[in-house]
Amino acid sequence: MSSIFTKIINQEIPCHKVAESDTHLAFLDIRPVVAGHTLIVPKKEIDYLFDLPDDLLAETMIFAKKIAKAMDKALNPVRTGVTVEGLEVPHAHVHLIPIYKEGQHVGLGNSIKLKESEMQKIAKQIADEVEL
Repeated sequence: MSSIFTKIINQEIPCHKVAESDTHLAFLDIRPVVAGHTLIVPKKEIDYLFDLPDDLLAETMIFAKKIAKAMDKALNPVRTGVTVEGLEVPHAHVHLIPIYKEGQHVGLGNSIKLKESEMQKIAKQIADEVEL
């Protein structure tokens, strides 16, 4: 059975897309810990990040870097943090989390609620800064 991320990649489920390449998709997390929380997902469905072939793992991190740089420009955080748990969805992915102030908790699990209009606005702000 396909993961929810594969269904998003195949456009069976909508998302707030930030960027897409031949091999990766970046979109806003539907349970963000802060505004702008973005997921980087390789299109190839492999459960564990460290089971990705070396070239795809490298591409994933380079794609994540480009999205993080766009987030830095669009959202003006102190820094964009990175976390990988890999337990919530059986499909390799990386969380990019804007850090807006020192001491901000960036752990997963404490999500905030954002309006649909806010999610659309944030996705567009980031997308407008992406340079692939």
